[in-house]
Amino acid sequence: MGQGQSTDHGARNVTTEHLSHELAQRFATKCFTPLELTHFKDIFRTLADVQDGIQFWKEETLCRFLVIPDTLGPGPVIYQMATYLGAFPFPSLAPSILTREAMLNVVVVMTERYGKIFKKGRADRNKLFFRSLAVYDRRMSSVPEKKELGTVQHPKDGNEIAAKEGHEVTHGHVAGFHIDEPGSDEEEDDDELSLSALESLDAIEVFKNDQKADTKVHHARIPIDNFRSLLMLLLVLAPLQSQEPLTRYAEGLTEYRLKGLRRVANSILWSFIPEENAGISYHAFNTIVPASLPYLFDSLNPLFEHFLFSKNIDLSRQSPSTANQATLLSTLHPVPDTPFEPLIQHEGEILDLNILSQLSFFMKGSNLFRRLRLLYSGGEAGFSIGSFEQKVLNWRAPSVLLVSGTRLSVVPHDSRQRALADKLPPKRYSDGLSGNSKSNKVVYGAYLNVPWKQTYKEAIGDSDSLLFQLEPIHEVFHASAINRDYATLSKSGITFGNPPARAKPVSGHSSHVSLGPVSLLLDESLEYGVFTHDVSGGGSFHPSKVRNHSWQDRFEIDSLEVWGCGGDEEAERQRAAWAFEEREALARKNLNLGKDIEADRALLAMAGLLASENHTSGGSMG
Repeated sequence: MGQGQSTDHGARNVTTEHLSHELAQRFATKCFTPLELTHFKDIFRTLADVQDGIQFWKEETLCRFLVIPDTLGPGPVIYQMATYLGAFPFPSLAPSILTREAMLNVVVVMTERYGKIFKKGRADRNKLFFRSLAVYDRRMSSVPEKKELGTVQHPKDGNEIAAKEGHEVTHGHVAGFHIDEPGSDEEEDDDELSLSALESLDAIEVFKNDQKADTKVHHARIPIDNFRSLLMLLLVLAPLQSQEPLTRYAEGLTEYRLKGLRRVANSILWSFIPEENAGISYHAFNTIVPASLPYLFDSLNPLFEHFLFSKNIDLSRQSPSTANQATLLSTLHPVPDTPFEPLIQHEGEILDLNILSQLSFFMKGSNLFRRLRLLYSGGEAGFSIGSFEQKVLNWRAPSVLLVSGTRLSVVPHDSRQRALADKLPPKRYSDGLSGNSKSNKVVYGAYLNVPWKQTYKEAIGDSDSLLFQLEPIHEVFHASAINRDYATLSKSGITFGNPPARAKPVSGHSSHVSLGPVSLLLDESLEYGVFTHDVSGGGSFHPSKVRNHSWQDRFEIDSLEVWGCGGDEEAERQRAAWAFEEREALARKNLNLGKDIEADRALLAMAGLLASENHTSGGSMG
């Protein structure tokens, strides 16, 4: 009890500014090593501007240091995030001037050095990211007319946002941080956010009082164009490793690559707002990111780790100068002399660098970048189950299947489409949403954590299996424990979420193909595909967390690929398995039962193992 009284007394006699300073000191000692702090201080001091005795960083300085590509336009968004995170954990102080203490807070959050600070780990970090990106606008709480995604709101500096079409800018603060205005929405349980960081400072009450100004987030929205530009940057950043220069990936941003980045970014955007253009709400953000984009912000870690490694640290100098600033900026991100290993050996018809980065938002990049090998491509090996099996069955590691196609019309146009319709149950659901795509193109995929094999009575796969849609709307459907029919491969086709095909129709049962509630079917000719989403669920994969309606996409397959997740060892094992099968096949072909070759050939022909002279199949009595 005495401690509680002491806390109350301390809270009345300390300011949030003082607590922010004390907390920055705790961050410095608990989250970084002395050597890392030395590097950080050197970098900050060398590049900082000085005004009225205060050292700080401008937006231009931050973007130049991080080598943010101008063509993507995310510089103002990154700066807005930094000025909010710099005030952590006191939102009333945002936007902050990027002093050394503020930048230290930013690096703590961006590099995930918060193990001793955040109670809930990544969940708290995502919440901070939402607040740092959000704009409070009461008009956003109503749904406007449908239109194409977009209205840019670019923050220019720490004191203002250049907002289009009348978005309010209050004096001295970025409008994006005013999510504390009066509103009628429910309150978030944000009082726990980072309380552990203040317990040792005897300042819990001060923090709670300040948090009262930041507990309503449901009227806040992330502007569409702001998030699109950030998504395009994160797609470029996705393969970035610790102390690797961003210039290595940013230099190749051609117009063709930018077009692909926009297409993928739009697919991801529509997973947040599939039917309206009201900005990205906290509920949508907090639902979609953990489920479909768990690794979305991972690349910010190596990006901001550049603050902890100064190439200028060993230089003997008394004070920073313009020459030293230029030297530091030119040496911080050198392009290594070592050859650059491509992220993929070669692009496929579906998988390119943009799709690869999109996959890394929900599958670990360490299993994808420089680890994918093309096992099967329908355009090269042919669209048949036989060629598919020949290419994938000997791969003893996880794999990713990608299929793209064009939606079919409701009424079949030819005999092949009518044959497909006859095999399927009557279509009860409409097509899936198209987002802002003008075409009928769809891209679906699946991840298998186990090797492929032919299935007869039991399916393959495990709880790590994934079913996903990449275009026109990004979403991941996780495996369910209710049903374990994760994947099948047979002469009847390839399925995910469907039960294994019956060898013969059972009396009293429908002759139609069985479709799971959330499932993907590729028919026996690999000509058509069907993705079904029944919102009621109950199958091998969970239904959508955002789209609360059922749909079914029937499409003609344009491209089909399977990529193996593995390195040289896995590839060598597959080559060895192929070589073994070839030797066995050759041995069977050269089988000799005796010295009378003609008699042996006649015997083999009668057994159906060798064609007779008149090229008819052996073994027939007719």
